[in-house]
Amino acid sequence: MNKINRNKKYERMYQAIISLKTLEECEMFFDDLCTVTELQAMEQRFHVAECLSKGMIYNDILTETGASSATISRVNRSLQYGKGGYDVVFPRLNGEEEADK
Repeated sequence: MNKINRNKKYERMYQAIISLKTLEECEMFFDDLCTVTELQAMEQRFHVAECLSKGMIYNDILTETGASSATISRVNRSLQYGKGGYDVVFPRLNGEEEADK
C-alpha cells in the first residue's frame, strides 16, 4: 500500500486525535486505542526525542529513559531526517510558539 492511500485510509483516526479537547480525553482515547506496551514504547520514544532535542548525550539518555541505543538512534534519525513533527510540537509544549492566528 502506498503512502497516499495509507494516509487517506487512516485519515479518520488522525481526525479523531485532533478532535480531543483535554488531556483526560487524550489519555482515555489512547488507553482504548493502544496496548500498555504500545503506549509505553511511544512515551519512551517521545521522552528520548525531548532529551535529544535538549542536547543530551546517548549515555545520559540511556540512563534517564531506559531506552536501548537502537531506539535512541532511531529517534535521532527521525529528529534529523523525519517529516518535522517534533519541530511542530516541541515549541508548542514549551510555550515558544505564538498563538494561532
